Order: sequence, then C-alpha cells, then structure tokens
Amino acid sequence: MALRATVYRCDLTVSDIDRHVYGQHALTLARHPSETEERLMVRLLAFALHADEALAFGPGLSSEDEPDLVQRDPTGVIERWIDVGLPDERALRKASGRAREVVVLAYGARKVDAWCDEHAAAFGRLPNLTVLTLTGAESDALAALAARAMTLTCTIQDGHVWLASAATTVELVPQRRAG
Repeated sequence: MALRATVYRCDLTVSDIDRHVYGQHALTLARHPSETEERLMVRLLAFALHADEALAFGPGLSSEDEPDLVQRDPTGVIERWIDVGLPDERALRKASGRAREVVVLAYGARKVDAWCDEHAAAFGRLPNLTVLTLTGAESDALAALAARAMTLTCTIQDGHVWLASAATTVELVPQRRAG
C-alpha cells in the first residue's frame, strides 16, 4: 500500500518591507512521504520570500522536471520557477529555458558549499538564475517551527527574514550565491 502525503495548513502573514508586499495567505502544503519537515519548511520560506497571489506550490517530489513553486502570468507563461534543495546542472538549464526567472533556495548544511563550488560555472551561464543558501542551523530552526496547523508571521527587511510562531521567532539571512 502506498503511503499518502501528510497535509499541513499554514496561515501566513507576510510583511516584505524590501519589496513593499504585504498579505495574508491560507496555505495548504502536502508533505510527500519521503520529504522531511525541513524541506517542507524551506518550501514555505520560499513562498514567503516571493509571496504573490499567482505563486503556487508545484507537484513536489512526486514529479521530476517540475518546480517546487511556480508563478505564471495570465497567459500561462512561467514567470518564476522556484526549486528548493540542490538541483543538478541539467535541471537548472532546463528551468532557465522554460522560465523568465529561476530561483534556487539551497539548504543541506555542509553540502551547500560543495554544491555551489561545483556548479559555479553553470550559475554564471544562466543569467536568469538566482541562488540563495541557508545554513544548516537556519534550516534546522525552520524545521522546528513545523506543525500540522501553523500560524506564522514573516517579516522581511534588508535581506533578513524573521519567521515567528506564537512560541518562537527564527531569524534567517539567506545568502545570495548567484544572480
């Protein structure tokens, strides 16, 4: 018998002072059986960083060659393709050809630096690519916020991100490695 996705619900309030974007979002996230809560929360952070009414979660781990989050214009053209994790160079090239903007939110403790070093040349060849990285401590702190029902407030200012629940606040500073 196949394992089913676990559903998480999040009432997310975003105050992005850098982009002058403010809003409330009632989100439903499906966590694939092989997905960790850390990855789920990094996807949620990616949504908060790029919050827009047209931004939607993709099919996730169950579908290769599809983004974790996607933003389309009214004609269906992909405006923004967002992946979390450490995608391979081929996937980045393909995404870059399909979307106007590609964003990768990389996490994974020590693996991130090696991945960035290995793909630095590819990053330079993809002008519509932005790579942001999180430290292991930051992604661990995000995972600690995970709950099946969440109410979170996200404030973004000067490159700093504060994600707060009723019990705790996590400060993140995603580092721009490309773009």
